[in-house]
Amino acid sequence: RMEGWGSYTLPTGTEYRGALRDGMFHGEGELLFPNGGRYRAVWHRGVPAQGEYTFADGLEYKDKKWHYCDGYDRRFYTEICFGLKPAGISQLTNLDPPRKIPEGCYDCGDGFYNPETRVIVDYKLRFLRNA
Repeated sequence: RMEGWGSYTLPTGTEYRGALRDGMFHGEGELLFPNGGRYRAVWHRGVPAQGEYTFADGLEYKDKKWHYCDGYDRRFYTEICFGLKPAGISQLTNLDPPRKIPEGCYDCGDGFYNPETRVIVDYKLRFLRNA
């Protein structure tokens, strides 16, 4: 079984880097997600005892007093850090510059949805799933 310090890549592409004991995450370690997010935690027998999630853009998740994109403040994190765009240059996502969305399609977070074909493709236009 895995012991000591190391890394392990899951079939989903998520990678764990940190302490391992008896084949489980145990001690300090982090999960690195394919989308760029990161979860740093102290693990106990494969279960996180305490941890912090950081989104790909650097925004740190807070489980208490979370005011990001809520009813009081609808700005994206990039707008909070770098200010609002001038009138006429709307920012529709947290990405700056935003992704180019194929005509007639919708961005659904992990790819584009085409209502004519009812198919979702990833951002490199590879098939993900039927809607």
